[in-house]
Amino acid sequence: MQQFSPDPQYADKVLDLEMALWEARRYPDTVVAVFLDQMGFTRWPDPAPDWAGARPVADRHGSKQGLWRTMGALNAWTGQVTYVDGYIVGREKVIACYQRVVAAYPQAERIYAIQDNWSIHKHPDVLEALKRWPQVEPVWLPTYAPWLNPIEKLWRWLKQDVLKMHRWAEDWQAVRDRVRQFLDQFAHGSQRLLEYVGLLGNGLLARMIHGP
Repeated sequence: MQQFSPDPQYADKVLDLEMALWEARRYPDTVVAVFLDQMGFTRWPDPAPDWAGARPVADRHGSKQGLWRTMGALNAWTGQVTYVDGYIVGREKVIACYQRVVAAYPQAERIYAIQDNWSIHKHPDVLEALKRWPQVEPVWLPTYAPWLNPIEKLWRWLKQDVLKMHRWAEDWQAVRDRVRQFLDQFAHGSQRLLEYVGLLGNGLLARMIHGP
């Protein structure tokens, strides 16, 4: 995949990201850096290569496709995941996600919320709500630069382990519960998750947060 962003402020935004991660490393007791992002999924499983002795037949009678969305925050230093979910992730859910992040880090004097340029993030209602939590400071990623937002790899892991070829299409609540169970395993942090998403090791983001 070509890693190219057309953002003319790419270098400046990467520098802002580096500084946020450096501060989270330097002052772990008072500074937190989290990566924010959203994902959606449906009742029906994602397709994937599979083998079976008999060809499976999907019975979709009486089952609607359904749609559910999750917004999560990945702690760049600990791997802790905080999230909200619902039928729609709009202004109210984005604000609720900020509120949950603030509640998760009551000791934090500064919370860097690293995120993409989705228009909802900059909606006036969201920006007004942020005034309640002056410790939260948005850090805007360059446009079209998903390689700088490692929580997208968490979504990939979730889809691979939970949503691909799942067998719960007739039980929409079970699908949502499985997704929540997957995310809940990271409620207190995870070194394995940090490795998976590239925040440990020799990659670009790992070098930013851990230094030379």
